Amino acid sequence: MSKNIKKVALRQTVPVLCTWLLILTLFNGRTRFEDETGPATAPKREFRGVWIATVDNIDWPSQKNLKPEKQREEFKALLDFHRGNGLNAVFVQVRAAGDAFYAKSAEPWSEWLTGRQGKEPVPFYDPLEFMIEESHSRGLEFHAWLNLNRLVHKSSVSVSQYNLCYLKPEWVLEYDGYKLFDFGIPEVRDFIVESVVNVVRNYDVDGIHFDDYFYPYQVAGKTLRDDGTFRTYGKGFSNKADWRRDNVDKLIKAVHDGIQQTNARVKFGVSPFGVWRNKRDTPEGSETFGGMTSYDHLYADARKWLREGWLDYIVPQVYFSFGFGRVPYANLVDWWTENAFGKHLYIGHAAYRVGAEDVDRNWNSKVELPNQLRFLREKGALGSAFFSSRSLKRNTYGITDSLRNEFYRLPALVPTMPWKDNIPPQPPLNLRAEINENDVLELEWDTPEAARDNEKPWYYVLYRFDADERPTNHDPAKIKGIAYKGNKITDPDARPGGRYQYFLTAVDRLHNESRPAGPLKLRLQAADKE
Repeated sequence: MSKNIKKVALRQTVPVLCTWLLILTLFNGRTRFEDETGPATAPKREFRGVWIATVDNIDWPSQKNLKPEKQREEFKALLDFHRGNGLNAVFVQVRAAGDAFYAKSAEPWSEWLTGRQGKEPVPFYDPLEFMIEESHSRGLEFHAWLNLNRLVHKSSVSVSQYNLCYLKPEWVLEYDGYKLFDFGIPEVRDFIVESVVNVVRNYDVDGIHFDDYFYPYQVAGKTLRDDGTFRTYGKGFSNKADWRRDNVDKLIKAVHDGIQQTNARVKFGVSPFGVWRNKRDTPEGSETFGGMTSYDHLYADARKWLREGWLDYIVPQVYFSFGFGRVPYANLVDWWTENAFGKHLYIGHAAYRVGAEDVDRNWNSKVELPNQLRFLREKGALGSAFFSSRSLKRNTYGITDSLRNEFYRLPALVPTMPWKDNIPPQPPLNLRAEINENDVLELEWDTPEAARDNEKPWYYVLYRFDADERPTNHDPAKIKGIAYKGNKITDPDARPGGRYQYFLTAVDRLHNESRPAGPLKLRLQAADKE
């Protein structure tokens, strides 16, 4: 191993500060962190997401028919807010009800974007392209959230002549003021799959995300009239419930296969209603007594989808408190932890219930949501998602402050998915340092060659340790910066008198981390003034 020692004195441009002397000791050659998994202040890898709902202008845009410039300003401000609170992913609703928030779509523009369904933005832009680019520049994964079943929402005030409820009325079921897709028709499922593949093909999304709306939530006195479809397509099924579940199973598998064939890098996940089934109904069920289940009432067998490998992640809506007797939060998290079948489990949190007028008074406790976050970490869930953006903005009981100042104070890398990609990138090249014109230590490096899967780095992570520390790769407190653009990171906390060792890793699109470049050993001291 060769060793080079270099002394560099740079003139300080700010007169009140003294010039720094950078003494750099560089060790060349292959290095790696100690493979240690001891205690850390927080997980180094954790999914931290939020739902940004567009239907009825819940989260974005703030109102219909804003000028595109204002829409973009609002969205960038939302991303800055969530990134500032430590989040690393967004689920953005880009299909809310037979519509689209993107240009390359077979369905009309959303009224919640432009004020009238089918009206394009003026001046024109593609919101999805814009949102993806802005998210990625901030190091946020972008998951395109599509509502599966709606063609017309009950709050819709305009329906385009090109909405499928007019073009394909035979595909439509009417229920409780909504117009919904009839999942029992094969052509309907084909259309939904093609809609998803179209997004994957044309946009640089990180994931495709479905919510809990499959067959509709049941409303007293209302009947979903798909008897004719059952007679036509239900051969081999003795009851409609099993047939409906099979329709959704076929849809989920076909979406998985379509994504895999189009771009295998793209993740696929679902956020089902929290209770799959109760143990009183089946031995495989959870220790709960829910009056509704996703399996029996929404015909969504999410446990099967995980077991069959059709999903990459699941975000069950565990929108219950610890003290809710029929469906306790802890019981449900325990059950999902045991039934994730090796895929990623993130817990969906009801941020909107915190401090609200609610039949469950446990949500009036300031510690309910923080305790939920602590519990899921203890149980080994890989992250969280919050519904919705507006609730985090509201910051009731300081829940957002607790994310920013405690739970998400330190950065976290998104967990890897080895079944999709387990090949790390090559390590960065020629790690070096200097004091820049702002009297801040700046580290720079060169981009490595592509890895054997032909991938180059997506971003870089800089670690700093004191000179006498044993470097390990598990503690996010040692991360001093992450570069999502370019090949430079500054360390504004480095001070004269400090003796540091730096390591830099490259990370690919699915968050596999390279061997580190380094150590770059520095001793900083204040030079005498001239």
